[in-house]
Amino acid sequence: MRIDERLADGGEPSFSFEFFPPKTDEGERNLGRALAELSRMDPTFVSVTYGAAGSTTQKRKTVDIVSSIKATYGLEAMAHFTCVGATVAELREMLDDMRDSGIKNVLALRGDPPAGETEWKATEGGLEYSRELIELIRDEYDFTIGAACFPEVHIHADSAESDLRYCKEKVDSGARFLITQLFFENATYWEFVARAREAGIDVPIIPGIMPITSYSQIRRITSLCGSNIPDHLLRELGLRADQPDAVADFGVAYATLQCADLLAKGAPGIHFYTLNRSTATRAILSALRSMAPWRDAVPV
Repeated sequence: MRIDERLADGGEPSFSFEFFPPKTDEGERNLGRALAELSRMDPTFVSVTYGAAGSTTQKRKTVDIVSSIKATYGLEAMAHFTCVGATVAELREMLDDMRDSGIKNVLALRGDPPAGETEWKATEGGLEYSRELIELIRDEYDFTIGAACFPEVHIHADSAESDLRYCKEKVDSGARFLITQLFFENATYWEFVARAREAGIDVPIIPGIMPITSYSQIRRITSLCGSNIPDHLLRELGLRADQPDAVADFGVAYATLQCADLLAKGAPGIHFYTLNRSTATRAILSALRSMAPWRDAVPV
């Protein structure tokens, strides 16, 4: 079943996990362990990020992992796909590869500038916007298309208004659901959802949550993507900065409360950024299913 169909199924909210293609033998082992453990949690779907700035071999790895997840675990899996570093002809080749590998779902993204570059530049003969990529996929292929959205505004957007306008263009062009960038204040998500609905965006908007398991890691990630760590959360993390286990315990507790509040107020599900680890995500999801905070929620 395609992801948009699963999201429309009703019942329990959607729970999904994001992984990335590993680059080392140890990374391969981490991914294998995470997949084996998290597949038992019966996710609605999983996704695998795309090595857009890497070689063809690295890009192909995303396709291989997604295909393997479907074959080995029987899970619905989605490949991330970006415009970075590819001509339209090369994009079509990779989409052909995905189609021929049995992949049904694609998360269409513009992608970030390659490492070491700060400004986005379209590849000669390529595409500049994720909307154009969505249109290419919609017109020539039979994938279910997802897209990203940014409650705290994309770091390269001119304004919140223009960012929302581009988001609506993605939906109007064929995106069937949206996944948010990570955030730590639920009010930020609800304010974005309200603005999106007012703008005519009517597809599911799935909150993207990253459980904090490392103080230095989350500081680095948020500095790159522009997500804000609120002062009260930063203070608590700082008090535990020299105690890695305490940071991880607090991170699991915070994410559990954050997810429970989102689901109780009608969020359609949670997309966990797992960083190819399973312990935190398993603990959070187990607690959520035990509490079932969505029982009396009104969908938004």
